Amino acid sequence: MNQLELMAEITEREALRYTPAGVPIISAILQHRSTQIEAGTERLIGFEISAIAAGEIAGRFNQAALGVKYQFTGFIANRSRNSMRLTYHIIDFQVPETD
Repeated sequence: MNQLELMAEITEREALRYTPAGVPIISAILQHRSTQIEAGTERLIGFEISAIAAGEIAGRFNQAALGVKYQFTGFIANRSRNSMRLTYHIIDFQVPETD
């Protein structure tokens, strides 16, 4: 299974564009920071990941505020057929529920 849920902020976002087939698409950089437990020890995690949103979700993603934490759902795939670079493909996102 290739499904990844991630809490992250949108730190950079390119302009909305369209594929030759007319599908809206937008690229961005997401930034994640958290504390995880590994082998019984706390570990600070921080990374940036390239992301892409296509179709209906691209319009919503284009309107999302930068610097706000969102809960993303998606999958990891190669950036293109000939690339080994990975990109996070966003299929849904929302503002996380607060306790």
